[in-house]
Amino acid sequence: MGSRGGGTTDTPFLRNYRLGKTLGHGAFGKVKVAEHLLTGHNVAIKILNRQKMRNLGMEEKLRREIRICRLFVHPHVIRLYEVIETPTDIYVVMEYGKSGELFDYIMEKRRLQEDEARHIFQQIVAGVEYCHRNRVVHRDLKPENVLLDARGNVKIADFGLSNIMRDGHFLKTSCGSPNYAAPEVVSGKLYAGPEVDVWGCGVILYALLCGKLPFEDENIPNLFKKIQRGIYTLPSHLSPGARDLIPRMLIVDPMMRTTIADIRQHQWFKIHLPRYLAVPPPDSMQLLKKLDEEILQQVIRMGFDRDQLLESLQKRMQDDATVAYYLLYDNHSLASGSYLGAEFQESMDGYSPGSLPNLDRQLSAENGTSQAASLRHSFSKEKKWLVGLQSPANPREIMNQVLGTLHELNVRWKKVGHYNMKCLWCQCHGLDHLKSMASNHVNNYQFISNATSMSTHLQPQTALKFEMQLYKTQNDRYLLDLQRISGPQFLFLDFCAVFIMQLKAPQ
Repeated sequence: MGSRGGGTTDTPFLRNYRLGKTLGHGAFGKVKVAEHLLTGHNVAIKILNRQKMRNLGMEEKLRREIRICRLFVHPHVIRLYEVIETPTDIYVVMEYGKSGELFDYIMEKRRLQEDEARHIFQQIVAGVEYCHRNRVVHRDLKPENVLLDARGNVKIADFGLSNIMRDGHFLKTSCGSPNYAAPEVVSGKLYAGPEVDVWGCGVILYALLCGKLPFEDENIPNLFKKIQRGIYTLPSHLSPGARDLIPRMLIVDPMMRTTIADIRQHQWFKIHLPRYLAVPPPDSMQLLKKLDEEILQQVIRMGFDRDQLLESLQKRMQDDATVAYYLLYDNHSLASGSYLGAEFQESMDGYSPGSLPNLDRQLSAENGTSQAASLRHSFSKEKKWLVGLQSPANPREIMNQVLGTLHELNVRWKKVGHYNMKCLWCQCHGLDHLKSMASNHVNNYQFISNATSMSTHLQPQTALKFEMQLYKTQNDRYLLDLQRISGPQFLFLDFCAVFIMQLKAPQ
C-alpha cells in the first residue's frame, strides 16, 4: 500500500504529522499535540525515549499498555491509532483530549453540580465496564487519568498500570496513586481487579461532588490507615442518592463492595442516563467489521486503493490508510453527536453485566490455547484446570461450609487473605476416603471413576497444592474458585469432583 504525505514535519518518522505544542512532560519523554496531515484532525503523540525506559525496566509495561489499547473501541476509552518505533524513540499516536484532565476541570469548578457530575460519572462507569468486559482492569483510576475531549466527553486514559484478568488468577501488585488506592491494594492482599476499579470510581465520584478527596493525609502511613479503616466524611450538601451510592463503593471489605452492575442499577446513576449508555457496546471486533462507506470513499479519494484498504481494515493492520480511516470515523461520529450511538442500540439479548463468568455449580476445565479474535480471549492461553462454584449465600456462611468440607477431606490450609487460602492435600492422607466417596456418586458423575482409576497409579506420597478464592460476581452472588498450583491434573479434578459433592451434601 502506498504511503501518503501531506506536508513537512519535524522528523521523517512522523511524515504524516505536524507537531504542535507540548502538552506535558514525563520521566521518559513528553506528550505533544499534532495535526494529522491527511485528515486535518488533531492527535496526541507520546514521544518516549527508549534508553530511559530500558534503564528503568519500563519498556515491557509500555508494550503491555499498547497491546491492551489496540483493540479498544469505545466512546469513553482513549483510542490508540498507531505506534511508530525508531532506534531511539517510540511514538504512540493517540486520541486527543482537547479539554485536558478531569482533575484540572474539578479544580477550576471547585466542585460540580450533581447533574454534571452524574453525567461524567456515567461515562466513566461505562468505560470501566467496557474494560472489564474485555478482561482489563485499569488499577489507576483517578481524575488525572480521565481526559475530556472538545465536547467535554470522558476519555479514560493511561493504561500503564493496567493488567489482564484471567479466571483463577489474582493480582497482588500494589500500584496506583496512594490517595485513590483501595484498602486491599495498600495492604498488599490479593485482588481480582474489578473491585479495585470500583473503589477508584467511588473516589472519583466523591471528588466530583465534593471538590476534594475522601482520604487525605500528608503522612503516608496515616493515609493508609484511613483507607484501610474506611475513615472519611460525607458533606451535608450531597443528595440522598449520592450519599447512598458513594459509601457502597467505598466499603473496605471488597466482598461487600458494590459492583459495576450494581452501580448501573442504582437509582441515582440512572437519572438522565443517555440511551447509548443504557445498553452494552458490541464486541470490539464486531464493531470494527462494520465499515462506513462514506468514510471509505474519503480515504480512497486521498489516493489509497480500495481493496488494499478493506484488507488492512479486516486484518487490523496499522498503516497510513487505516489510521486515516479511524481518525475520520471517530471525528465524524463526534461531530454528528451520535458517537457510536447507533452501534450501541443493538440488541441487549444475552447481555449479563459484569466481567466474571457464571459457573453455576459446574466443573469447568480449560486446557489449551484459544484463537478467538476478541481481546478477552487473546490473553487466555495458559494451560490451567479450574473449578468454580457459585452461591447466593453470604461470604461468611460460604467460607464456614468450605472450611468444614476441607476439614472432612483432610486438607490443610493457610489463610492468605480474608477469602483466600492456599491448600495442601496429600494423597496418602485420604485416598481411600476420597475413592469411597467418589464411588458412592459414580452413577451421577461417571467421569469420576475414569479419573480415579488413573489416579490410583500415582505415587502414594503425591501432594496436591491448590489455591482457593472467594469473590463477588453480579446479582449478589459469590464465586468460589479453585486453581491447581502443583500436583497431577487428574488427581486435582478427582478431588474437585468429590469436593463439590461433599459441599452440596448436608453438613
